[in-house]
Amino acid sequence: METIIFIGSNKSGSSYEAIKASADMRYYTVLLTDRKSFFDKRTDFPHVHSMRLCDLNDTDEIRSAVGRLAGDRFTIRAIVSFIDPYCHAAAVLSREFGLKYFTGDAIALMLYKVKSRNILAGTPYAPFYRVADGGALTMRARREMPLVLKAPASSASRDVHMAWTAGQYQKAFAELKARYPDAPVLAEKFINGPQYLVETLTVNGRVNIIAIIEQEITFTGRFIVTGYKMAGGGGAFYDKLKQAAVSIAGLHGMRDGPCHLELRRSGGEWKLIEANPRISGGAMNLFIETAYGVNLAKETLRLALGFEPDIGHKYRKETFLQYVVVPEGGVLVKVTGKNAARVSPGVEHVYVKPKKGSLLMPPVSMGQRYAYVIGTGATSDEAMKNAKTGASKIKFHLSAADGAVPPAIVNKDLGPFSDNVVMVPTEESQNACWVAAQTRA
Repeated sequence: METIIFIGSNKSGSSYEAIKASADMRYYTVLLTDRKSFFDKRTDFPHVHSMRLCDLNDTDEIRSAVGRLAGDRFTIRAIVSFIDPYCHAAAVLSREFGLKYFTGDAIALMLYKVKSRNILAGTPYAPFYRVADGGALTMRARREMPLVLKAPASSASRDVHMAWTAGQYQKAFAELKARYPDAPVLAEKFINGPQYLVETLTVNGRVNIIAIIEQEITFTGRFIVTGYKMAGGGGAFYDKLKQAAVSIAGLHGMRDGPCHLELRRSGGEWKLIEANPRISGGAMNLFIETAYGVNLAKETLRLALGFEPDIGHKYRKETFLQYVVVPEGGVLVKVTGKNAARVSPGVEHVYVKPKKGSLLMPPVSMGQRYAYVIGTGATSDEAMKNAKTGASKIKFHLSAADGAVPPAIVNKDLGPFSDNVVMVPTEESQNACWVAAQTRA
């Protein structure tokens, strides 16, 4: 059987949509995962034909698993991953097994932020940065504050801290060292202003710009992207942004493969905030497909299979993606308003992630965005209004009864999402808490 092996996947979003695309293309799909909970809910993965338990942090174990598959009745056509940090292992193993492979050296550079910054040193794309080797601030670092501190392999905002003062810097440094005692800490100048996401797919050294997207960021102590607006077009502003994206991908040595870049503008120059060697996760693949008719996950697979990807825009719709987060923690009793959101004007897609009994918290990472709505409109502003209106109809009914969850955590910075939370009466709370306790047990 002609087979595509996926190293890791989430239950939804771009990584799972790649698996769906593989099945639609009539390939046999094998998922290597280290998440035992996936086996308990096997019916949640109808597009995965075979699921294998594997330590994804052990490349030798993955190699052995692939070797066993290749020695059986499977004809391996591609080994891919749409998940950090397994993209590099997928590229290395693809090369070892004689398959089309994405550029492993470029992937390794992007995954390790210190090396990525070193590659860009001396170019206009690098903000001020230093590798922090202690909690003390240098005179230069003091002048460049505020600073953003990151773990070298951080992702999804979890290990990204903002420091306006020396005290905040020392606290953030200590937290990162406690979490990653053997890793350095990257400190870089905070660049104020709008942030743009550039999705690319490089084919034989040619960097193709698939989408340019303006991000709406909610700062909660972490940088949580809660909105995405399709942008792009002509003019010097976007031309220079595209030039920066092409140059940055080239400086990393990318010859074949996807990457997405996050950039901000400072002093007339675009500065790199993040470089990641994969398509953005979450709803990004569906967002791009809604806006342009391009299934980027599928076209990335086609490149991995050795085919020419079809990445030309089929059309353009003004599109906005709105995520929903919660400003207050608690156990989920129920969700209402999904149908009302679906029939709201201009809404094309609605997704709610958590199930009854889940513990919801104010976000410290992108993984704690609990729903999204994709809206379209005749104009960019109308698309944004439609998505936000649809998202406002989704209500998470939460319980914070004693003994079930920690004392209620409230983040006042998330005021715009306060209408998305409803606290429930005691009896309902106790029932929800019992479900949550059984789930955690």
